[in-house]
Amino acid sequence: MYKSDIQIAQECKMKHITEIAETAGVPQEALEQYGNYKAKVDLGLLNDEGKKNGKLVLVTAITPTPAGEGKTTTTIGLADGLRKIGKNVVVALREPSLGPVFGVKGGAAGGGYAQVVPMEDINLHFTGDFHAIGAANNLLAAMLDNHIYQGNQLNIDPRRITWKRCVDMNDRQLRFVTDGLGGRVNGVPREDGYDITVASEIMAVFCLANSINDLKERLSKIIVGYTYDEKPVTAGDLNAVGAMTALLKDALKPNLVQTLEGTPAFVHGGPFANIAHGCNSVIATKMAMKLGDYAITEAGFGADLGAEKFLDIKCRFAGLEPSAVVIVATVRALKMHGGMAKTELGNENLEALEKGIPNLLRHVSNIKNVYKLPSVVAVNRFPTDTDAEIELIIAKCKELGVNVVLSDVWAKGGEGGTELAKEVVRLCEEEKGDFTFSYDLDMSIEDKIRAIVRKVYGGKDISILPAAQKQIAQLTALGFDKCPVCVAKTQYSFSDDMTKLGAPEDFVVTIKNVKVSAGAGFVVVLTGDIMTMPGLPKVPAAEKIDVDEDGRISGLF
Repeated sequence: MYKSDIQIAQECKMKHITEIAETAGVPQEALEQYGNYKAKVDLGLLNDEGKKNGKLVLVTAITPTPAGEGKTTTTIGLADGLRKIGKNVVVALREPSLGPVFGVKGGAAGGGYAQVVPMEDINLHFTGDFHAIGAANNLLAAMLDNHIYQGNQLNIDPRRITWKRCVDMNDRQLRFVTDGLGGRVNGVPREDGYDITVASEIMAVFCLANSINDLKERLSKIIVGYTYDEKPVTAGDLNAVGAMTALLKDALKPNLVQTLEGTPAFVHGGPFANIAHGCNSVIATKMAMKLGDYAITEAGFGADLGAEKFLDIKCRFAGLEPSAVVIVATVRALKMHGGMAKTELGNENLEALEKGIPNLLRHVSNIKNVYKLPSVVAVNRFPTDTDAEIELIIAKCKELGVNVVLSDVWAKGGEGGTELAKEVVRLCEEEKGDFTFSYDLDMSIEDKIRAIVRKVYGGKDISILPAAQKQIAQLTALGFDKCPVCVAKTQYSFSDDMTKLGAPEDFVVTIKNVKVSAGAGFVVVLTGDIMTMPGLPKVPAAEKIDVDEDGRISGLF
């Protein structure tokens, strides 16, 4: 009988979180329990000089399609597989946003028999981290508007405020609003807007901070707007940093949970990868490396988004270097990239598969030839996949010198991930990478964007609209041209046009907007029709979610 992800998760007999902590080597005094199955871990554990860091393994994927790839599922199954072959392993994942949970995607804690639990908690309020991030964001917004209302000593131009409020929900109604209406006592009227929490700069700052002091320093640099004479105004100028840090100090401690098979897992932070940098917190990743001989992590969407930002931004800032990269693909998704309709994917079609495989090969080539890291392709096998289809993928990847391993973690958990685990161990032990970034920091903002478009996306060039050219000139004058760039673009294509599937060539990426996230330390580049506040679909996932009288949730995924 078919069981949904939530049914499988609810049938799991979880171990007490103190037992998971013991498995991970977390001492009792460093554990702050949130009930029986969740806990935060004290940051002091990162300062243990006696423990050598484990090897870091990144899991990424091909360009996503509605057919699904299973990146988080593979990440969890790989960790369970490593544990099955006797390795000491810890997982580090992002926290799901309520936006996708109630919107299109549903839950994001893995799937089938490769999940992190308690699944409902992780997908909903969890330990309150996202609420803390939203509160810190909106406190800064309130202090900014109050400063203007109370006399505007800093000479802030209300028309040049760049800081938005946020809410962790897909709410298109809030993208553009006018507030401060209703008379003088209600504030200064101005145009405003909301971002979804996971696209906010506070989320990026939170996930890139190394410590409380680093968090405070980053928060102080956040630019909220500009004065009438075009000088930037920061959160530090508004004296907001101490109070914001007070809201974030407990959230900054990583959350410890478990997989269905009892493997320790940190689930912490969650920036979107199509808008923000798409990786869990630096603190959680470093904690996983401190506690495990192998730390398995994932980065959002395809390797052109999450992996690019993981490698060019997160690894650069945190001084991390992956020992191996896993690139997840499915035959079904590759056939979609080859032009097959979703309803036909159960049929063998080598022609469509051959047309779609270049998408996988470009991602593989980027990891191998641009970033110079050892990699393996993990194919999530479906019952409808034929031997001929699998053999075609193996042959094409072999031409690039990369092995393909079949993964069956959705159906079999860690048992279905042992072959992948063995190949990952081999890559970590036997193959040495020569980790290289895709661009140098001393390049201009334009040249950094161009390098990503040409080297990683496979495009021809960039076209910068006049408004973006002006923004680049201003950011360069302010000294932000030496920052990494974080490109916001559609996740459905290498290009900025979501209809261009497979591995398109000769395309030009249009740069519409360029802004600085000075606290995060990167320049955000907006392309195509990307939105920092998504909307709900015609039939949101929220309509199918319910709770019975015993408090048991159904329909979450």
